[in-house]
Amino acid sequence: MLRRADYASELGAPIIMHDYLTGGFTANTSLAIYSRNKGLLLHIHRAMHAVIDRQRNHGMHFRVLAKALRMSGGDHIHAGPVVGKLEGEREVTLGFVDLLRDDYIEKDRKRGIYFTQDWVSMFGVIPIASGDIHVWHMPALTEIFGDDSVLQFGGGTLGHPWGNAPGAVANHVALEACVQARNEGRGLACEGNEIIREAAQWSSELAATCKIWKAITFESDTVDVL
Repeated sequence: MLRRADYASELGAPIIMHDYLTGGFTANTSLAIYSRNKGLLLHIHRAMHAVIDRQRNHGMHFRVLAKALRMSGGDHIHAGPVVGKLEGEREVTLGFVDLLRDDYIEKDRKRGIYFTQDWVSMFGVIPIASGDIHVWHMPALTEIFGDDSVLQFGGGTLGHPWGNAPGAVANHVALEACVQARNEGRGLACEGNEIIREAAQWSSELAATCKIWKAITFESDTVDVL
């Protein structure tokens, strides 16, 4: 694992990825310290989490795994997007998002925070929203996750009819339009679709991807519930 990280560093890679659950907490901590010393960002994937946190019998929720990751080390971790394929209950997701990135989190049972958590000076972790998200989700993602987050569009970028680069441009334009609208006091929940349509009038890349994703929906049951 460390040899691979060293090789990535030699190649000039800015970031590496680790599956912290399959790799194990001790190995992840070693890699986190190593990466920080090397100037590498450590992107945390949560492969195998569903085996643990979607099994109701033992009562372990992803918020526990999120806290364990913060103690173990890493720069950002997949946290579910609330919207899209991997949707979870909004308040619950925001509960463990706060546990990842805030220093002090008050007890709030409706968000799954059963006792006050003070992280003191421990490094925070940036949440990643991913899982079949696209430009029409951008208003909700901007409202839910705010500025300190990573929005990871896979198919939402690669599925652009003109190729990857126009797909990235479309996502960037949509994000900036939503951030500007939010900063101007507009309601993203009510006006989100209109904000995207307005931005698409002066971005042909965004207009093209809007047509692709307009008719696509995900009928997924919410899994991460209290």
